Amino acid sequence: MVEQITDTCLRRPVITARAAASFEPVGRSVAAARAFVRDALQGWGYGDIIDDAVVLTSELVTNAVVHAGTAADVLCLRTENGVRIEVADRYPEREVPLQGTARTIAHPDREGGRGLLLCGALASRWGVEYTAARKHVWFQLDLPDRPAGTRSAGPALPVDALPAADSRVRVAVVQVDRGGCVSHWNEDAEDLFGYGPEQVAGKPLTDFAAWPHTPGTGTGIAEALLLSRWEGSYGMRGADGRVVPVYASHLRVRDSDGEPSTVCLLVRDHERAVLQSPQRAPAPDTAQRPEGRVPTDPFEVFIGSPAPDDLDGLLQRTVERARDMLDGDAAYLLLATDDETELEVRASTGLPSARQRFARVPVEAGSGRYGSARMPVVHDDLTAVPGAVPLLGGTGMRSVVTVPLKVEGRLTGSLGVAAEAPGRYTNEEALRLQFAADRIALAVERARLTELERLRRGSLSFLVEASDLLAGTLDRDQTLALMAQMTVPTLATWCAVYTVADPASDPELSYVLHEDEDRIDGLKTLLGKVPPPEPVPTPGARVWATPSEAAHNAALRTSLRSLGLGDAAYPAPGPGASLATASAVGGETVVLPLVARNRVIGMLTLGKPAEERFRQEILELAEDLSRRAALALDNARLYSERTAISQSLQRSLLPPELPEVPGVEVDVIYRAAGEGNEVGGDFYDLFPIRDGAYGFAIGDVCGTGPEAAAVTGLARHALRLLAREGFGGPAVLERLNAAILDEGARSRFLTLLYGELWPQEDGSAVLKVVCAGHPLPLRLRQDGTVLPAAEPQPLLGVMEDLELYEQTVTLDPGDVLLCVTDGVTERREGTRMLGDDGLAEVLTTCTGLTAGAVAARILRAVERFAAEPASDDMAILAMRVPEIPHPAESL
Repeated sequence: MVEQITDTCLRRPVITARAAASFEPVGRSVAAARAFVRDALQGWGYGDIIDDAVVLTSELVTNAVVHAGTAADVLCLRTENGVRIEVADRYPEREVPLQGTARTIAHPDREGGRGLLLCGALASRWGVEYTAARKHVWFQLDLPDRPAGTRSAGPALPVDALPAADSRVRVAVVQVDRGGCVSHWNEDAEDLFGYGPEQVAGKPLTDFAAWPHTPGTGTGIAEALLLSRWEGSYGMRGADGRVVPVYASHLRVRDSDGEPSTVCLLVRDHERAVLQSPQRAPAPDTAQRPEGRVPTDPFEVFIGSPAPDDLDGLLQRTVERARDMLDGDAAYLLLATDDETELEVRASTGLPSARQRFARVPVEAGSGRYGSARMPVVHDDLTAVPGAVPLLGGTGMRSVVTVPLKVEGRLTGSLGVAAEAPGRYTNEEALRLQFAADRIALAVERARLTELERLRRGSLSFLVEASDLLAGTLDRDQTLALMAQMTVPTLATWCAVYTVADPASDPELSYVLHEDEDRIDGLKTLLGKVPPPEPVPTPGARVWATPSEAAHNAALRTSLRSLGLGDAAYPAPGPGASLATASAVGGETVVLPLVARNRVIGMLTLGKPAEERFRQEILELAEDLSRRAALALDNARLYSERTAISQSLQRSLLPPELPEVPGVEVDVIYRAAGEGNEVGGDFYDLFPIRDGAYGFAIGDVCGTGPEAAAVTGLARHALRLLAREGFGGPAVLERLNAAILDEGARSRFLTLLYGELWPQEDGSAVLKVVCAGHPLPLRLRQDGTVLPAAEPQPLLGVMEDLELYEQTVTLDPGDVLLCVTDGVTERREGTRMLGDDGLAEVLTTCTGLTAGAVAARILRAVERFAAEPASDDMAILAMRVPEIPHPAESL
């Protein structure tokens, strides 16, 4: 027994027929190979396995002639149990994903190697064989095991499980001629409906049929009679006026003279089991199947296994299978838009690339529109009905079959297969394609809704992130850069931002970005030569064709010059650069206005490369982004203007330069806190009063902003004016105090250290100082001793009757006088503060340093005292009397 089984398994199949053909490495060879295999198997009577054989052959030949770029040899071998098909190419070193190894199998959506995965899913057996110069991929398809004379059979059932029927089952046979009129009416039809043959002969069947009318959701009776085969339920009006529900099976035939007619078999609806096509029988257990193969459902039979898990992959696989199933030259699939008023091309094969990318056509039929989207349609020759399928205009396709995709009676899309030859498709192909469309419609709609939800979630996340990024900066240039970087490459291939300074100004090209950095310079040059788009405030994206036209014209001129045919007076870059720029901007370009506070402040321009267009949801997302970006850009503009004004005002409150004081080194360091958008309250000044005398001041106005700036300006200019009028220090400050109080509610407290400096001939310097509420000046002597150089007195802007006095200080050679604002002494970190003692301690280390070095060391100590940036303005004024050189040193 063992020997018998072994001999049976090892016995090679007997080859009873052979067919072979070779195909050149061109795209059209794939369709020719499908036709060759289909014709061979039909001639051998192997119709049960034709579809699987054609699908597998198409994938393997595509791998050879398209991806490997070699000729393909196809060999079909017929055996008593099935067929073996071999596809050989001339590229044996090509990578092959092997099953059963540790290597990861390629993703099924990857172009290379996908045919081998399908072999594993559909074929009974398959393999790969190598020779020195060729690679053979073969697969075996076995015929279904059926008894002779049996097409299909159901299981044996007990009597109580059999469908119920009347004691006598009547099958009405009605034959309808080409015009839809009854030509034959049998006895059972008379029994079922009460009409005799003479009463119905020559009358339209539509006079008796009660067809369920649901506009836009089904096939009418007239259309059903034209299909090669139809099966379903409707009603027939009896002689007594009642409607008899029937189940019908229609078959379109032709007589010996070629005259077509339709034979209709009708039974009562509850007896539909008599005519209804049997459903696919439940598959046996996996253990009983040869080689443990698990059958797939009807969807996977058409799509292949595993099915793509993304919408684009599913749609692309669908059009490829539809093309293969009907042996077409091209196929395409359209999906309904959200409002279901238009169909949008989402996948195609065999069509020019410009027609593959989201072209839209209206749904309803009419002149120049996509006709009959809700019904299966066959066009034998498109040249006879121009405009019937606008999508195929200019493609060379002559015949086409289209079928709707419907979910619960709602049109969700359309699937079409086209061929270059006329008259390729009949109602039989339309019915096969409609069956396939019915199997995939629900899966496609589910995937479309999933993608839509994913896009909406992604759009929301994108806008949230964009808003956070735009809100995180008030710098104009950085805002422009963020706008472009958020759109490229997420929304577009390239982006340009134009800004409009004011309504009277022309748009200015402010920022350009391309996903390929090598294209930015060429793109910027191109956009600089063309007029900018009009700053129209109308919301929404509008198409701007100027960049694409200019790029193509420049590329054409450059090509002509390279051939010696152009105008040499206009130099141009090399042909490669011009052609690259034309390719980069050759697609659709749209402009979105940047509107903020009811004014157009710029335009956001988005572009695609050659032959590409924007999807509607991308444009809607870009419009949302443009509104946020416009507000961010306008905020950055206002902030920049405010900062410029504040910085200009701050500079006006400080002396433009310090005068040179004979015999005294003077240096000042000023640091404004914050981002520079507000005027600080700290100020300093050093100015000549009269010959040999100089006035100096350092002060701090309470608060910041315009009010503080007003008091600062008043103090600085009043000090100079009063000092040069000959008033002493106390008189100057008392009059300044009165002026501050006269400001009323706009007045501010002011701490001020004012002094007058007289350099002496002996190398020393005499200072008369008044300290009105200000941090005390510190004197550093040559021996490192640090002492206050004045006593504290009341600050200004509080009391009307203010009596101040001045103190005289003499700086000997080598001595330093340090004056600071409270931003230095009140430097904090947590509960720690630098204070007067800390400042004095730092100053003791500055013995022998110049005035500039002393100021720099104080600033460095303040900055290092805390990790956080300073929160208050700081002014440091250092004056040093140089040491007198020793006579020996001078030699």
